[in-house]
Amino acid sequence: MNTETSTPRPSSPARAAGDQIPAERVLLAGGTGKTGRRIAALLPGARIASRSGAPAFDWHRPDTWPGSLAGVEAVYLSYPEDVAAPGAAENLAAFAALAARLGTRRLVLLSGRGMPWAADSERAVTASGLEWTVLRGSWFAQNFSEEFLVDEVRGGTFTLPVPPTAAEPFVDLDDLAEVAVAVLTRSGHAGRVYELTGPRALTLSETAEALSAAIGRPVTHRHVTPEAYRETLVAGGLPEAHAGLLTRLFVEVFDGRNSRVTDDIPAVLGRPAGDFARYARRAAAAGAWAPAAG
Repeated sequence: MNTETSTPRPSSPARAAGDQIPAERVLLAGGTGKTGRRIAALLPGARIASRSGAPAFDWHRPDTWPGSLAGVEAVYLSYPEDVAAPGAAENLAAFAALAARLGTRRLVLLSGRGMPWAADSERAVTASGLEWTVLRGSWFAQNFSEEFLVDEVRGGTFTLPVPPTAAEPFVDLDDLAEVAVAVLTRSGHAGRVYELTGPRALTLSETAEALSAAIGRPVTHRHVTPEAYRETLVAGGLPEAHAGLLTRLFVEVFDGRNSRVTDDIPAVLGRPAGDFARYARRAAAAGAWAPAAG
């Protein structure tokens, strides 16, 4: 029996092309991550897919996918490891095919800017036959204040395997989340690839200066070799393959390919993108780098 033709498609209300998709018909696959939780806050009622959710959702267990997709019209796809990680493209292609069979209309993929090795994952979505939009984000400003570099910055430094002259137009995740909500719920974005950047590119030396000014104490950038950086990640408990992937990503995305600023955030939101210095002041005021108690 042909499972594609025999799989029932749930009925959904007829909707004109210009109609807004309601929050309750939006699924955030990756809704507890740095981007997903911001989208969820802006889109109350959206479904959040996670391992601890009900129903549970696990990217590495396809049997958990159908329960989350029932009645969904639009899906935000944030792959947990990275869109360039081994197996990501295959999982995204299988998920997209299932979403199409179950009546989903729109897919929005979070990808990385200047990452040709993410092409297979992007193709898995763009070849799905559904409406699609790809959001290629610059390096997240919030990498300095949430999870990744926060402890180092709190201590007065941040270490990366790239030189201090490398420049990046860091994107504020609050902006990225607003763009994602617009693309998920409103028409006019199908078939578009948006490159989301801040309004200016900062060298890592300038980034350290902006952090210093916001926090009120010196922060410096420390440049190490890729080999030393990978070894540090492994010593900190990261699996060898993941440490190698992250090191490669950092070295290549900071090689100058991504220094150009785009106007995609202003084009979608109708306002300028948020500046890194403003983000840093906001994060500092919220206590992101406050000294640990005790």
